[in-house]
Amino acid sequence: MNLLQQGRKIITAFVLVLVLTLTAACGSNSNVAQLDRNTNQPALSQGSAYTALERGNTQSGQSFGDWVVQTSKGLVKDAYVRDNNKLGIVISPQVRPNEVRTLTKSLVQGFHKNFPNQDLTVLVYAPDKKLVLTAQYDTQSNKVQYS
Repeated sequence: MNLLQQGRKIITAFVLVLVLTLTAACGSNSNVAQLDRNTNQPALSQGSAYTALERGNTQSGQSFGDWVVQTSKGLVKDAYVRDNNKLGIVISPQVRPNEVRTLTKSLVQGFHKNFPNQDLTVLVYAPDKKLVLTAQYDTQSNKVQYS
């Protein structure tokens, strides 16, 4: 791999971190976290075979899942939020194995800003839907554990 490709990957990861952090910090979804957290929506689209998961089982989760996919610039193919404390994403083939942890760290930061004061889990799935990384954020220690 040449230096130009490696630089491009690093810049892409940095831009994603910056976009996720600034967008969450600027309050674009500040009202989302205030919405009713008890609204339940079906997990799969009704009346059809599996096409894609709903983005969330609450309105705020749905909005955050939509936002993740839209702002990822193609790095995240699908996303879902369950109970406002679990985020699952399916990454695109563009994401290299050495970039997965950086992307996950950015997502944990944005997820925490939108759903504060609770333990969070981010599940990262490969394009073939196999789990590749789990990140668990603990509010008491303010640390993320990767497995």
